Amino acid sequence: MTSIDVSQPSFSKRRVIGFFFMVVGMFMAILDIQIVSSSITKIQAGLSASSDEISWVQTSYLIAEVVMIPMSGWLSRVMSTRYLYVASSAGFTLMSLMCATATSIDQMIVYRALQGFIGGAMIPTVFSSAYGNVFPPEKRANISVMIGLVVTLAPTVGPTLGGYLTDTFSWHWLFLINIVPGIVVTSAVWLLVDLDEPDWSLLQGFDGWGIALMAAFLGSLEYVLEEGPRNDWLNDDTIWWMTVLCVVSAAFFFARVLTFERPIVELRTYRDRNFAIGSLLSLFLGVGLYGLTYLYPLFLAQVRQLSAVQIGEVMAITGIFQFISAPIAGMLSQKLDVRYLIAFGFGMLALSNYMLLGLTWEWDFNQFFLPQVMRGIGLMFCIVPINSLALGTIPPAQLKNASGLYNLMRNLGGALGLAIINTVLIHRLDFHKTMLRESISAGRPVAEQTLTGLGQMIGQMPGIQSGNLAAVKEIYGLMTREATVLAFTDSFFVLALCFFAMLFTLPLVNKPKAAGAAAEAH
Repeated sequence: MTSIDVSQPSFSKRRVIGFFFMVVGMFMAILDIQIVSSSITKIQAGLSASSDEISWVQTSYLIAEVVMIPMSGWLSRVMSTRYLYVASSAGFTLMSLMCATATSIDQMIVYRALQGFIGGAMIPTVFSSAYGNVFPPEKRANISVMIGLVVTLAPTVGPTLGGYLTDTFSWHWLFLINIVPGIVVTSAVWLLVDLDEPDWSLLQGFDGWGIALMAAFLGSLEYVLEEGPRNDWLNDDTIWWMTVLCVVSAAFFFARVLTFERPIVELRTYRDRNFAIGSLLSLFLGVGLYGLTYLYPLFLAQVRQLSAVQIGEVMAITGIFQFISAPIAGMLSQKLDVRYLIAFGFGMLALSNYMLLGLTWEWDFNQFFLPQVMRGIGLMFCIVPINSLALGTIPPAQLKNASGLYNLMRNLGGALGLAIINTVLIHRLDFHKTMLRESISAGRPVAEQTLTGLGQMIGQMPGIQSGNLAAVKEIYGLMTREATVLAFTDSFFVLALCFFAMLFTLPLVNKPKAAGAAAEAH
């Protein structure tokens, strides 16, 4: 069998069109990570699920996807980019239809897990194609801009789009929206993409134990990060045992892949310093990308009690400035040392979160405008150069494996970010409640005067039997609201520290080679 030489990409119109359809599929897969988050209560009501069960609609998808992403490199070598992507896109589309027809929570969890697992291969396949088979080195900066927009915009618009579809139609449309684009993408990739040939001989060295250990390790890790905050971490028996499973399976997995002749994942790619640091930066970019996409809408819904449409208007500012700054980031990444661009991007993200330390319950569109602008710019100035830093000079033979590992780090960063944020919110809310409760405790003259005056005022209202009792409820509500705002402020501060800390990794980065030099090295 004659294989296509991937060391010198054959730039053709057909390949480019096929690649754009692959990007559309990647957008669908990333969008589905977040699209159900704003409509989870509607799905819960529609499926008559408990509060414990409904969380698995999201968790099952994330666990399954995070297992598939690192496997995609090996599968792409076995099946070829075309066959793997078509199978992934077709399966994702079919499972979207099945999710829309689910009549019980058990069915939904199974279908969502299959949707995440099968569709998870689309994301890293796009990255490896862009940097390996489709575009020559001098054109990759512009393509990185497009991929960066998809990676950052999809989770940003996901909750808003999901809320709009659910409010306008029903929760079923969260999944039905994938059907027509999925069929188009699957058909187009089948007809247009011919990047490489399958190598079925790799099945002879199939590492079943490696796959099983990786699934146990990543699945249990994702579960602990997702469920830990709401179940008080190791104080919960299930979390404790899943942590044990994570540690044990991780030890055996790493031992396996470092000694097996044909491992399912090649960790030696991390010997490349720029790839290793780029993956670390991608991890913390995932913390910010998914964490802030979760944190902003949560504040606007819980504290400001805005609708999905109003929240979408606030969040749209980030998307608009991502579009505006994307071509600038792409152009500068071709002219300047990407380390400076990454420093600027993480600096903007840190500063945008630092600006939120003055947060009050009255903040809405106007107050969030500038931090959202800075977040949009910062995200694009991070992801475009980080893509180039991590994948731009990886040899073509290692690119499929490297793309899986790189995208895995971003998804794990998202899970880590949500775990950090939820833990901070839960514990700091209790802390601030305790502190505020002491300041308004009985016996303090100011507290007594306020309670008496408020009770007298409320007692004069019609239908109020006990003004003092109503006053206590009102003050408790105000105390809870202020404690909640302070807990959100603490979360933004923690994220600001995370982004600022990334600046100290950049001196460790080797100066990236120019595109032409990279091509010659390959």
